[in-house]
Amino acid sequence: MNDRVFKHSNAHKLEDPERLKWMPPAEVLARLHLKHGTRIADIGAGTGYFSLPMARTLGAGGHVFAVDLQQEMLDHLAKKLQQDESLANISLHLGPADQLPLADSSVDVAFYANVWHEFDDREHVLREATRVTVPHGRIAVLDWRYDRESPPGPPQGHRISAESVVNFLQTYGCKNVSCYNVGQYSYMITADMATE
Repeated sequence: MNDRVFKHSNAHKLEDPERLKWMPPAEVLARLHLKHGTRIADIGAGTGYFSLPMARTLGAGGHVFAVDLQQEMLDHLAKKLQQDESLANISLHLGPADQLPLADSSVDVAFYANVWHEFDDREHVLREATRVTVPHGRIAVLDWRYDRESPPGPPQGHRISAESVVNFLQTYGCKNVSCYNVGQYSYMITADMATE
């Protein structure tokens, strides 16, 4: 783990009610255009800030694969799932983004919330996203705006601009790349995955 990875010891920050004001999950989900039956990988799921509302939106026919590098984060999420048995459409998976513990073509959308700036080898991460998504699947990257001061979020030196993410995705063959500002401090980029 590099020094850019958000540590599980700070998980309480992910649960801060103020976060709902400056990063409303509904705004992000609206940009994902999720439908009943969609299968989505929430890569860097943390304590489930997006996984839980995703699962409620998708209903019984859909599925959320909550993936995180840190078992402690998944343990937080597991406790929440024990308290709400209606969320049977979430499964927990331990592993890094460049070696996803998911089957080939098992998801429709690969979603990365506030973790893209943490990756050392984004090319390998994108290759894994391509592997686990269905042909013509989608990728979504939510991360911290470079033009906003912290806190919240990582130091400016750890952030990566939306423009560089857009250029990266286009360079590697992604199509219909769109970029939006969401919440007060973030951008979100969605694209159709390149087919191998």
